[in-house]
Amino acid sequence: MSPFEALQLPNGQVIANRIAKAAMEENMADLNQAPSRELKQLYKTWAEGEPGLLLTGNVMVDRRAMTGPGGVALENEQHLESFREWADVARAKGVHFWVQLSHPGRQTMANLGQQALAPSAIALDLGSFSKMFAKPRAMTEDDIQEVIQRFATSARLAEKAGFTGVQIHGAHGYLLSQFLSPLSNHRTDRWGGSLENRARLLLEVIHAVRASVSPSFCVAVKLNSADFQRGGFDATDARAVVEMLNPLPIDLLELSGGSYEAPAMQGEARDGRTLAREAYFLEFAEELATIARMPLMVTGGIRRLPVVQQVLDSGIAMAGIATALTLEPQLIKHWREGRDLNPQLKPIDWKRKPLAALATLAVVRDQMRRLSRGRLPNAKVAPWLALVCDQWFTARRARQYRASMTQSSH
Repeated sequence: MSPFEALQLPNGQVIANRIAKAAMEENMADLNQAPSRELKQLYKTWAEGEPGLLLTGNVMVDRRAMTGPGGVALENEQHLESFREWADVARAKGVHFWVQLSHPGRQTMANLGQQALAPSAIALDLGSFSKMFAKPRAMTEDDIQEVIQRFATSARLAEKAGFTGVQIHGAHGYLLSQFLSPLSNHRTDRWGGSLENRARLLLEVIHAVRASVSPSFCVAVKLNSADFQRGGFDATDARAVVEMLNPLPIDLLELSGGSYEAPAMQGEARDGRTLAREAYFLEFAEELATIARMPLMVTGGIRRLPVVQQVLDSGIAMAGIATALTLEPQLIKHWREGRDLNPQLKPIDWKRKPLAALATLAVVRDQMRRLSRGRLPNAKVAPWLALVCDQWFTARRARQYRASMTQSSH
């Protein structure tokens, strides 16, 4: 299977090749939480690199529930024209462009001033960094029904704006993933307890989204292969959830792993397992590929064409690339032309792991901001400098976000 071979999805849509630009948190919305000019430029640059599929970073289904103050939110038609312009940058190149729909649940930053919602009132455990996140309250039945409706509404709006699909984010410790994990879900009603109950919200969201869009519109899901925390959602759970997803009309299932508490998506595990430096989740995905009825995609540290080939040879339909495309946005095009490139960041091996994880994200965001302004990436940026700049930027955006939310509530 060549990486440059087309992939036909269950709903009949065709993706031109087997390589996707995976989701990354851009934090680049305008002051209305709509796509900014810079964000459109960033995706135009990526579309020119000819991936088969572009996935946005988190697009929030509720502007009161943000993963960061510069996040994009899609809740109504108010800024639909701006979303249309965003969708157009990829459509112009014949690239599939999907919106990643997300709700942070308890992974809501405290400085945004919003009440965090979660399956249960269990705060994040990040040691001295825990206070950075809002203390959540347990969701009521009404809260849960509203979230299901919001995912459906955002999907319908994404289709109206001209995107070709959505990806429902059920990984990385965000809300749907919190319901799946016995560590964060201590509920005793129909949304908690058995895995069947803990998976109910994810399944209800998929049903509601599928019912609100046309059959030719792609609906994908992102799922953790494991949380990499003792007592959390593990590989056995993931297998059982894939069995539950099999009968549903899902066009692509992306497998990732980890959460803010155990950032496996950056190659860090908390349960003693060491993850490979490239294609972190391939081992799990290979096992799940034997039972999954929908095409699978694996993301996590992939940056070389032979690794993409290895992913495809193991029965996975697509490989997702993230960080490497911030360092070389034309990477896929170069690979197609026969150039053997391997763009990578130097690992940040600071003693305080949460700080190192934040610095890694800051360096990646620094590359995205450069690309969004038409500049070249710079992999040699000092991590401490990127982190300081990113923290300053985030603090300023948080103030703007709080002011805007205060204004809109009057």
